[in-house]
Formats: sequence, C-alpha cells, structure tokens
Amino acid sequence: MYDVAIIGGGVVGGMLARMLSSYKLNICILEKENDVAMGASKANSAIVHAGFDAAPGTLKAKLNVKGSEMMEQTAKELGVKFKRNGSLVVGFNAADKKKIEELYARGIKNGVKELSILSMHALHEIEPNISPDAVCALYAPTGAIVCPYALTIAAIGNAMDNGADLRVHFEVTAIHETGASFAIISSNGDRINAKYVVNAAGINADAVAAMAGKTDIKIHPRRGEYVLLDKTCGGIISHTIFRTPSAMGKGILVTPTVDGNLLLGPTADNIEDKNDTATTADGLSTILAHCTETTKGIHARDTITSFCGLRAVGNTGDFIIQATTEHFINAAGIESPGLSASPAIAAYITEMLRDMGLELTKNENFNPIRKPAHRFREASVAEKNRMIMENRSFGRIICRCEGVSEGEIREAIRTNPPARDLDGVKRRTRAQMGRCQGGFCMPYIMEILSEELGVPYDSITKNGGNSKLMTGKTKEGCTI
Repeated sequence: MYDVAIIGGGVVGGMLARMLSSYKLNICILEKENDVAMGASKANSAIVHAGFDAAPGTLKAKLNVKGSEMMEQTAKELGVKFKRNGSLVVGFNAADKKKIEELYARGIKNGVKELSILSMHALHEIEPNISPDAVCALYAPTGAIVCPYALTIAAIGNAMDNGADLRVHFEVTAIHETGASFAIISSNGDRINAKYVVNAAGINADAVAAMAGKTDIKIHPRRGEYVLLDKTCGGIISHTIFRTPSAMGKGILVTPTVDGNLLLGPTADNIEDKNDTATTADGLSTILAHCTETTKGIHARDTITSFCGLRAVGNTGDFIIQATTEHFINAAGIESPGLSASPAIAAYITEMLRDMGLELTKNENFNPIRKPAHRFREASVAEKNRMIMENRSFGRIICRCEGVSEGEIREAIRTNPPARDLDGVKRRTRAQMGRCQGGFCMPYIMEILSEELGVPYDSITKNGGNSKLMTGKTKEGCTI
C-alpha cells in the first residue's frame, strides 16, 4: 500500500514526487511510457517565464512567479543546467507597444521583479541582432532557460534515490475506490493501491479524472512545432525573444538553449489527436519565416532537427488543481507556464494533501542533492585524465558531435531513473543530439544498451514499444 500514487512522470509529477520524498511517505510514480519526460516535458520551449503573461489572480500567475523564484535553487540542487538570461517581448508598431505596456502592468500586479520597457536604442544595444524594425521591448531580467527533460529526469531520480518507486509501462485504465484507498489498474492488468492519488497525466489528465468520477475536465492538445539550429548559431542572441502574445499563446520565439543551440518555435495548432506529434512542412516554414523577421542571422541551412510537442490545454483558461474526493487531486491543464511553475505546483499540492489529512513527517535522511551527470566534454584536461584513470570507459568517445563518452552512457543506464532505449540515452547524455543526429554513434550506443540491459541487440528500441531499429538477420552475425 502506497501513501501517495502520482499518475504521470512529467515535470509536475516529478517535482511533486521529489517534494513528497522529503517526508516519511511511501510514494509511487506511474508512467505509461518506457521512460519519464515523454510528453510535454521533453518537447517545449525550455523557458522559465518571469510571470508577466498570466492574468492576475489566476493560479498560473501565482505559481509561475513563485516557481520562477524557486527554479534556480531547485536546478542547482538537482545538478541541472540553468541560466537566467532574461527575456524580451519585442514590439514593431504602436499596437505592439500598447500590448507591451499592458504586459508590464500585468507583470507588476503579478509581482514580477525588475520589469522595464526598453526604447529602440536600449533594445538594439543589448541585442544587436534584433530586427532593425523593432521599436521597443518589455524586458524581464528574471526570465531564464533550463533543460526541461533533464530537470524532469533529475527530479524523479532524486525522488527515487530518496525511496520513491517508479513504475513504467503502467498505463492507467481504471481507478476504484476501495474504502480508505484507491485501486489503480493498468492496461496489462497490474494493480497498485494508494491512500492518496494525484493525477498529473498531462494530455490524458481528463481521461484519468473521469476514471475517478470527475467528468467536467476537458483537455485538448495544442500542437507546437520547433526547429533546432546548430551550436554555431547559439550566440546570435543572448536573451529569449518573444513577439507580443495572442489568444493561442506566447507566440513563436527565438531562444538560446542551456547547451548552446538556438531554438525556434513553437507553432500553435489546436488538434484532436492526442498522439499526433508529427512535424509539417507548413509549420516549419512558418517558424523560419517568422523568426527571420524577428532576428538577423537565422538561416534554414543551420537546422539540425525539428520536433513537435503537445500542450495540454484545459477548458478553464487556468491550471486545474482541485480535489475530486477527499483523497484524489487533479493537476490538469498544466500548459505554459507549467514548467516554470512546477516547483511551486509541487508545494501547492503538498499543502493540499496536508489539508486533506496526509501526515507529513520530515524524512531526516532526505538528500535534496543529486550529483550532476558527468559532462566529459566540458571537463578540463586534468579532470578528463582523472576520470579516465578511475574508469577507462571515459576514454572512449562514442558521440563525436557532442563529445559523449562510453562512461557517461553506461552511467545513464545505471542511474535512477535508468535509460532503457536510445532516446533515453539521448535525453540524459546528449549523445545523438549533434549535427549528425546519431548517424555515427547510434550502433555503438545500441551495443552498450544491449550489454548493460542483458538483452539482444535487435531488441533495442528508439523510444520503447514497437520502435525497433533492427528487423532481423540476413546472415549469421549480421543484423539489419
């Protein structure tokens, strides 16, 4: 019997699991995929928003500002890259300037610190590659960037290191109240019992809520496509660059990443299919056209990959964080700024659980610190030599584009939560994220996964399920 079951292994579920593991509780995280951070937490803009966009008085506004203030320390404890690079909402005409003034006033009401409106001269002084047509900008120095999937993996790993359980391949299909607890059933017939349940199932949170009797929550997916540019473009701009927002979101942005690339996007298309993460020619061309209008020096030829994420848009316009029964909480409709707000959402839900009767006794053995993953490419020569002396596998570079060693890949497979497929290794180490996108290193990573997991080479998948890369053997010893 678990004290708390958290449905969903995204950033909200991960942050909550980590916070709850600081108490003497038996916790379980249930994730339907092969790995954590498989939904919106792996495909978003990676922005820690300052908090000027959400309407004052909403949960989005309150938790965004608080979460943004908590994020730097949280990332530091979890060993995750974080950079407070600041953000700019750029205006090109009188209508844009009026909107920027509205955002400034909203941000002040929300409690965002250090906001200011920049003139044309001041804007171009701090960002020389902004379009010469830009006339003003809202400047938020507290805006930041982080790696969303690294943050999620680290939060869940820290929770597991402090005693939490993770169950992958656990797609919830039924929830039954059984007296003082809930029975949660998976698609393959597995079952767990928990006294309290938190539904943080992202795009599927409405379906999970309905299993517990809450049928008025509606979630629809909003597809957002992105373009990732090579690291040679990482220095074009230093701040996150927004255009003025619309009813569909914060618009298409240009932002550096914590790993030195340049990220463009997202588009915003309401769709019906909750599994449709395909990119489109129209979407990608829209992104490039928009971003080249905003920022100088962006070229399609520098694209190394594109991807698509689905935002979980709720039917209330705000985060839906509410109790269905005495012991069941829905955390639904956590769209942008969900990543920014995630540490504060975890604190908010923890207090809800306390108010509902969950006994929260401090775990004296809780360790909030997670050792950062080895980043061989960033180490000094002396540090590299030391690592190789201690473990010779660090002396073999597997991913030449990103400088990732065999030792880092093996660590990723052995560390909570363990990588079990190619994409899992990619999210933890950046192997396959360079210019060649795995063209050279993929076969070697598959060999390491096969050896570490004790499974046949041709059973290794890209991201679980039926995503196998090998189809069979043409002759003895040769797999295709």
